[in-house]
Amino acid sequence: MPEVRLNPITGDWVIIATERAKRPEDFLHKKEKKEIPSFVPTCPFCPGNEDKTPTETHSFRGDDGTWLVRSVPNKFSALTPVGEILKHKEKFKQYISGVGLHEVIIETPAHNMTTALLPLEQVERILHMYRHRLLAFYEDNRIEHVIIFKNHGASAGTSLEHPHSQIVGTPVFPGQVMNRLGEAIRNYYYVDFGECLYCSYLETELNDKERIIEQNDAFVAFTPYAALSPFHVWIFPRKHCACYGMISDAEIKSLASILKNILLRLYIGLDNPDFNYVVRTLSPRGADAKYFHWYIAIVPRVSQAAGFELGTGMFINTALPETSAQFLRDIVLPA
Repeated sequence: MPEVRLNPITGDWVIIATERAKRPEDFLHKKEKKEIPSFVPTCPFCPGNEDKTPTETHSFRGDDGTWLVRSVPNKFSALTPVGEILKHKEKFKQYISGVGLHEVIIETPAHNMTTALLPLEQVERILHMYRHRLLAFYEDNRIEHVIIFKNHGASAGTSLEHPHSQIVGTPVFPGQVMNRLGEAIRNYYYVDFGECLYCSYLETELNDKERIIEQNDAFVAFTPYAALSPFHVWIFPRKHCACYGMISDAEIKSLASILKNILLRLYIGLDNPDFNYVVRTLSPRGADAKYFHWYIAIVPRVSQAAGFELGTGMFINTALPETSAQFLRDIVLPA
């Protein structure tokens, strides 16, 4: 019989369609294999084409001076970095000026790489860049919220093949973030009487064990009990903190290891699927918030929302979270 499970973190009800459940192998979308070169002359993110991007804001470089990771303003930014916040409100017509920050983090000089295949040290550099740019964005008092995300593959919204992430600072708090904060605060004050919802939820997943994929000294990766979609993975820090910007260098090493391994499991098990991941975090000003816990959400694009999801806001997951977790957990990673 199908189950309708509640995701306490998002507040969403999810239909776990047990009678329509597919085997993990059924989610494989075989792609036409094509040879991707390590350098593409027309790619603005490839080495030697630095003049095709705006001036970099920050970079990590090797001993020979060549860049390893770069962050540059997005040439096609959704927001403008110039100007002050102006507000307008007239009954139902309300807007503020579209001022904000939008940068692209070019993850590697190699055009044909993906995070799953990068050396561990390079994944660490990417995570260091996330921390650096997030903290820099929040120094701008026009910025209310910063989101870090990665799109991989056409169905995930990628327009450029070269491996990259994005970071956006908005002048407003997004509605989805407000809703999740509302769930966290409501649970913190009224359900658990002062216990962080995320910490409590992580403890439950660790006790259940069956949805845990991988864990190390600082992080736990698991498929949530009410996963919104097939192979949905969350990576939670064990230590309570509301802001990614507070992560230590040692924690970055641990996070790089588990993030790379989870993406490698998806790469091997689902044949390099398109995916998105998002770093969900508050600002440094809210780092000590007792009701929120930063984390990373990874969503492989192996299924598609349709009319039911759009019309109800509910999700239908045709993969049992427990089966998805076991499938990914059982994948043998290369030594």
